[in-house]
This record gives sequence, C-alpha cells and structure tokens, in this order.
Amino acid sequence: MSVQMVFYVGLGGAIGAMARFLTMSAIGHYFHGSFPWGTFAVNIIGSFALGALLEIMALQWSPSPELRALMVVGVLGAFTTFSTFSMDLYYLLDRGEIVHGALYATGSVLLCVAGFWAGMTAFRTVLS
Repeated sequence: MSVQMVFYVGLGGAIGAMARFLTMSAIGHYFHGSFPWGTFAVNIIGSFALGALLEIMALQWSPSPELRALMVVGVLGAFTTFSTFSMDLYYLLDRGEIVHGALYATGSVLLCVAGFWAGMTAFRTVLS
C-alpha cells in the first residue's frame, strides 16, 4: 500500500462525506418526520452509483488503481457503506452462493444492529 493510494482514498472520502452531508441535509429540508429519508436516499443513490460505476469500468473504462480507489473506496465508501454491502451481496448471489448470501445479508443487518445496540447500551451504562 502506497502513501499515494492512501491520499486518493482520503481525498475521495472527504468528497463522499461532504456529498452525504449535503444530500441528507437537502432531503431532510423537504421531508420531515421520524422516517430517515436522508439515509434511505443516500443508500439507494450510492448503491445505484456503485453498480453503474463498476459496470462502466468493466465494459468501457479502465481508470488507474488510484482513481478507482478514490471513486469506489473513497467517494462512495464515505457516501454510503451500504453500496459496498450491496455489491458484496450481489456477487455472492451472482456466483450462486445463495446460502452465503442469505447469511451475509441476515447476519449483517442483525449483527450490525445488535452491535450498535450493544455499544449504546455499554456506554449509556458507563456514562450514566
């Protein structure tokens, strides 16, 4: 791993994080209520963008490894990690690994929510 590669991922991450913030803010301005419309939207937009970008790179365009890392890991990784989850699940299912795909999807959702709950609970107890 080169310092240059880390720089490109970091630059992309900054761009993706700002894009996420701006997108979620704009959506939150128009849609009110308890449903997380901003998060919902960035996850769908990011998943679409990753799918489109990977297909373009597979069929028509071969960017440098640095540019690929900037766009895929940096920008889209910071914009939404759900896009990466979607990609991983797609490839498992595409390879016919249905059981692994089901375990990955179910495990990711359940264990991530459980991990989030455990972290909040642990620190709520410690800090209260």
